[in-house]
Amino acid sequence: MSKTAQAPVDVFEKVRSHERLEQLEAARQNDLLPYFRPIESEAGPIMEVEGREVVMLGSNNYLGLTGDERVRQGAREALERYGTALTGSRFMNGTTPLHLELEREIAEWMKVEDAIAFTTGYQANVGCLGAILAPGDTVICDSGDHASILDGCKLSGAKLRPFRHNRMEKLEKMLQRAGEDGGGVLVVVDGVFSMEGDLCDLPRIVELCRGYGARLMVDEAHGAGVLGARGAGACELFGLEDEVDLRMGTFSKSLASCGGFIAGPADVIEFLRISSRSFIFSASAVPAAVGAALAALRVIRTEGPALFERLLGNAEYLREGLRELGLQVIEPGTLPDGTAAATPVVPVVVGDDWQAVLLWKALFDAGVYTNVAIHPAVPPGGALLRTSLMATHEREHLDRALATIARTAEDFPELPRT
Repeated sequence: MSKTAQAPVDVFEKVRSHERLEQLEAARQNDLLPYFRPIESEAGPIMEVEGREVVMLGSNNYLGLTGDERVRQGAREALERYGTALTGSRFMNGTTPLHLELEREIAEWMKVEDAIAFTTGYQANVGCLGAILAPGDTVICDSGDHASILDGCKLSGAKLRPFRHNRMEKLEKMLQRAGEDGGGVLVVVDGVFSMEGDLCDLPRIVELCRGYGARLMVDEAHGAGVLGARGAGACELFGLEDEVDLRMGTFSKSLASCGGFIAGPADVIEFLRISSRSFIFSASAVPAAVGAALAALRVIRTEGPALFERLLGNAEYLREGLRELGLQVIEPGTLPDGTAAATPVVPVVVGDDWQAVLLWKALFDAGVYTNVAIHPAVPPGGALLRTSLMATHEREHLDRALATIARTAEDFPELPRT
């Protein structure tokens, strides 16, 4: 090494000195870490976590179909026919008739020309955005969009212009600025925001995109299988399916499996099949996952309305119960006719990250399992206790949870109140 050369910086140094290190160590020492807790039973309203029975308010099993015998049978039949794995990408040797049936039925469900199924929802967003966008284009995102959207935008090399969550005047400013960038413009929003549980203002977003000549993509991960008469998501709920260019959805929530899809015009979907890197260079989903998703989709398309009604009724029951306790919940928004919207995600505002963790642990010890959303999943100082509902929750489950939350909240006088 020359006298002027410096030793390289150890890339592992950030592992030993990152800003969360002390907080994580304190959480581990006090058994407060709210993540990676082993689940010891199948997903349902009552579950076993680390040897204790809890009311599960932290699952995205919105319709409760993970335990449905028809969905189990779909997974079994796929396993028996195709084995445990396909050992290759869809592009090369991982496409089965099940994949093609699933994509065809998704397209019919979404009322679009075509659909493409990915191994995970994360890969669907990253793969779509990385292929559709290019350097020179501009992509405009809500600051509350899922991380997979933001990662796909960064991967694409397009100019990223974020706007403050659900602030339509900020979106319009970004569209005005994008008009000076010189390339194509794509707006990407969540239909239902995963942490806050609120709806995007889709009517205004459509109006602005149309006025400024931008394309629009909606992530329906938490809306598909939940909202609308067919369960096709926020776009259907607002009656704006024909005004949205691309829709993304997942199998890991209402469809009781794992995977994701992009639905839209046939030429765009065909382009993704030959251009999306996360599609071409990832192994195909295991056959059981594809079989389960297809079976769950068929249940939704035949019995969905009754399931949606039970799910959203449970969400409103819990939301009203939390309001009555004086806790501050994030409201999902209103529909164009002025009626209140409903989504299966009901977050309680906590504010401070550490307080959110302490509240989570107190509830867990008392028999209620929730999720904690802290920075960077939410803005600094915006920590949430995120609850989510299932169609299979009974009122006795929710009453039990509300009674526990009421007792526990008494020990947290600093919680934001209404």
